Amino acid sequence: MDLILWRHAEAMVERPDQDDLHRALTPKGERQAQRMAEWLNQRLAHSTRILVSPALRCQQTVAALGRAFKTVESLAPGGDVEAVLKAARWPESAEPVLVVGHQPTLGLVAAELLTGAALPWAVKKGAVWWLRNRDREGVAPVVLQAVQSPDCL
Repeated sequence: MDLILWRHAEAMVERPDQDDLHRALTPKGERQAQRMAEWLNQRLAHSTRILVSPALRCQQTVAALGRAFKTVESLAPGGDVEAVLKAARWPESAEPVLVVGHQPTLGLVAAELLTGAALPWAVKKGAVWWLRNRDREGVAPVVLQAVQSPDCL
């Protein structure tokens, strides 16, 4: 199973009178989302399930892909590793899964799958971490396939 973690692109700074879920992307964030979407669209299988946080910045980030997606409430800011893995049906899902979400949750998911411990790893804004789990003779190691930042495209 492939699990692709995509952190939302750069968003506006939160204002005291604004709900965090309603923060939009900055112009730079819009460019980051577009660059990463182009990169992803060259690599994602057509069968990829796309799961997205209800936060506006995540919805705007994934919109650049131009693909159907499902909004999942448990992927909102403050979510946990277990919620992400359950939504993705890790590691049983038959198709690849792209999760568009937030820090620190995505970094914790990557660390948990790669090391067995929920360490506070940083995922840059707009970046993708691509993880793969392949069962080979009863052993199912998780491999880091790629890490891509929109600023390097």
